[in-house]
Amino acid sequence: MLIFTELELKQYIHLNQEAISVVEDGFTKLAQKEVEMPPIMRVDIHDQNGEVDVKTAYVKGKDMFAIKLSSGFFNNYKLGLPSGNGMMILISTKTGIPQAILLDNGYLTDIRTAAAGAIAAKYLSKEKVEKVGVIGAGGQARFQLKALKQVRDFKKVFVYSRTATNAEQYAKDMSNELGVEVIATENAEEVVKKSDTVIATTPSTEPVIRAEWLHPGLHITAMGSDAEHKQELEPEALVRADKLVCDTKAQCARLGELHHAFDRGILTNDRHIIELGQITSNQLTGRENDNEITICDLTGTGVQDTAIALFAYNELVKRSLGLNVENQTVSLNN
Repeated sequence: MLIFTELELKQYIHLNQEAISVVEDGFTKLAQKEVEMPPIMRVDIHDQNGEVDVKTAYVKGKDMFAIKLSSGFFNNYKLGLPSGNGMMILISTKTGIPQAILLDNGYLTDIRTAAAGAIAAKYLSKEKVEKVGVIGAGGQARFQLKALKQVRDFKKVFVYSRTATNAEQYAKDMSNELGVEVIATENAEEVVKKSDTVIATTPSTEPVIRAEWLHPGLHITAMGSDAEHKQELEPEALVRADKLVCDTKAQCARLGELHHAFDRGILTNDRHIIELGQITSNQLTGRENDNEITICDLTGTGVQDTAIALFAYNELVKRSLGLNVENQTVSLNN
């Protein structure tokens, strides 16, 4: 068995076009029925504002698949710790024997989540994006903006966070890193109304984006709602969208923004909802004109985890990295 450290992974696995491409291929294979992906298993630790998810998927034809443990403890900022953490295990599809452990502390989850945001924007944002809005100022908000820069050339960003100092620090850091103007705002309404593309990246349990703020040409990627109690969009906003897209309908109807709209009866099964893989596989079309309002509901899928884990494994193995641990069978004589 090979064990890879976060340091090794960060040295060679980056948020770039190659990483985005492997995640996009995962969405395509999912739409083409080449993936076995069970529902997410989740443990909630409500008294600590935390959760642990288990996600996995087998992509047909691959020698290994990933099982990922991912935690989100949203009070960790009080301790000076990141909210996200986790690890991935690669298991042989021939024998079921674990082949590798990726001790990434949530890094690969950050990469694949941001890659999904870039893919959504690639197909659903206007070709010419001038102003971007970000709601939330944590780690994933940073990854999402860097991912968006891979597919769209924007010059100005508006950011809102419930904690003003976090928004101000985000503005300073991302302006220096990306070479764009980043402005901290006082409310989410200003972010939405001034932007061509908006990324919502919070663990909010009540809507932070109102339907009345949406305007022609706007694209929203909502990636914070990945549990039944989380919600970033007012359900009426989904009704206003000309194109409503998600990573998987079944999962989003249970965990994402879609499920709130279904529970309220605002959306019904008659509404045409597109899965992202249907667009990446050219089965359906993304944005068709600059006036459409588009929304993408992302809850995070096991196929993304297997895609990025296999990519990382191959990149590190060809560089002869990782700690090789011998697995030995021990017989006990009674």
